[in-house]
Amino acid sequence: MPRTLALFDLDNTLLTDDSDYLWGRYLADVGLLDGPAYEVENARYYELYKAGELDIHEFLAFALRPLRDLPMSQLFQLRESFIGDWIVPRIAPGAGALLESHRREGHLPVIITATNRFITGPIAALLGVPALIATEPELEAGSFTGRALEPPCFRDGKVACLERWQARYGYVGAYLYFYSDSHNDLPLLERADVPCVVDADPALATVAGERGWRQISLRVAS
Repeated sequence: MPRTLALFDLDNTLLTDDSDYLWGRYLADVGLLDGPAYEVENARYYELYKAGELDIHEFLAFALRPLRDLPMSQLFQLRESFIGDWIVPRIAPGAGALLESHRREGHLPVIITATNRFITGPIAALLGVPALIATEPELEAGSFTGRALEPPCFRDGKVACLERWQARYGYVGAYLYFYSDSHNDLPLLERADVPCVVDADPALATVAGERGWRQISLRVAS
């Protein structure tokens, strides 16, 4: 079993955009949501996220509503089209090579993301990443409830979700790399043995510069 974990944020790290935000845009684009009204709220939450002011529980009540309101069979069909049309073109050009470099070193790649598992599960598979830690949408009798299990995989909750996963799968004490673009991930970056910022937002770039953390871009193929 690998004793080194290569942890990767997903949105704006391995992808060049935010999959949670794009999913809302996609549902509005195909006419399943009130497009203009939903887009205003979707964009507002995204700006709050970037500013570090997002109330994750309020956002999840908004973001998980379509999972609750649409039939499961339709959700799977929508997700397949979404991944092919909206996500595949947004895989960061350098993501594959970085993932492969860790595999060659015998490290286990793990995606750890605030975006819910329904959306991110197929993206992790597409990237060839076998392990995913994500916000978990609640299921009852085979249908989504519109709620998320605690804790959401966000900020300090991301650390808590990682610790729970490590205890479950036997990785307590593993050496940790962590790649992220966002200052919202500072709790886990500070916990990592090797923090690395990827196409960092301005706030994270400032912190990384002050602390001498490695800074890279995946927006070009390596």
